[in-house]
Amino acid sequence: MDQPKRQIYRGKVVNLWLEEVQLPNGSHVSLEIVRHPGAAAVVPFHSDGEVTLIRQYRHAAGGFIWEVPAGKLDGEDPAVCALRELKEEAGLAAARLTYLGWIFTTPGFTDEKIHLYLAEELSPAPQRLEHDEVISCERVSLEEAVAMVIRGEIVDAKSAIALFLAAQHIQRRSEP
Repeated sequence: MDQPKRQIYRGKVVNLWLEEVQLPNGSHVSLEIVRHPGAAAVVPFHSDGEVTLIRQYRHAAGGFIWEVPAGKLDGEDPAVCALRELKEEAGLAAARLTYLGWIFTTPGFTDEKIHLYLAEELSPAPQRLEHDEVISCERVSLEEAVAMVIRGEIVDAKSAIALFLAAQHIQRRSEP
């Protein structure tokens, strides 16, 4: 049986719904759910062991934060989105893309799923920032990027998880 749903807001990035649901324990509740088309994030890994991080202005976060390149799916395959965002935000193209997994961002109120990738065999490409993006790029070693997560300097969840998964993937690949 379908539960009653009502769209409260339709936006450019998200849609907000009020949904009446029955929980597994039998309770009936009204939930506000943010529906999101999904996203892709990518760790640009250079042959010298460095990664490119972006420092992006995020109004909701109160200023600039460190991230890996990422963006909203526009109806395309997540890998296509990851490669597009890598070019647009970091000015890089990748000849090899490895899928690392996916995460829910904040499953308490949204269905947003972000697909995580490792990009390798990088080459320069024209950076194409959108009018609402304020981004600078910096290269650091993968080990330093992971240390930045541990020290609380990278607080963006998708970026932290993507960097941990990338480090694990690289380490496993180099083991005998």
